Amino acid sequence: MNYLVDTNIFLEILLGQAGRKKCEAFLQGEKGAAWISDFTLHSIGVLLFRQKRPEVFDRFAGDTLPQFTILSLSDSGYRQLAGANTRHNLDFDDAYQFAVARENKLAIATQDKDFQRVRNVVSVRLL
Repeated sequence: MNYLVDTNIFLEILLGQAGRKKCEAFLQGEKGAAWISDFTLHSIGVLLFRQKRPEVFDRFAGDTLPQFTILSLSDSGYRQLAGANTRHNLDFDDAYQFAVARENKLAIATQDKDFQRVRNVVSVRLL
């Protein structure tokens, strides 16, 4: 299966959180079948720069970008975000990820249980 990898999978690893090993195992097992949104890349950059850790972002970008295709939302996809919020009760970042996954016919790999609300539209793999 092809996956859009949610931001929280990468943050779990970068921040050394409790689920790090399962997230690393997922990424190792899904080489060549995973995509990342531009929103994820920007969110990780914002967080790491805010923490005064730009060198971690540089390493992340160097390790990640050669292995993932970066996807952006189309113009028409942006017009669907409010509907995703209304229909599925998703906040902006989840609505964005959902719209990118749907637009590109990808499943979502995440730790965020909010995505269970969209399982009837896109496949979701909770780690």
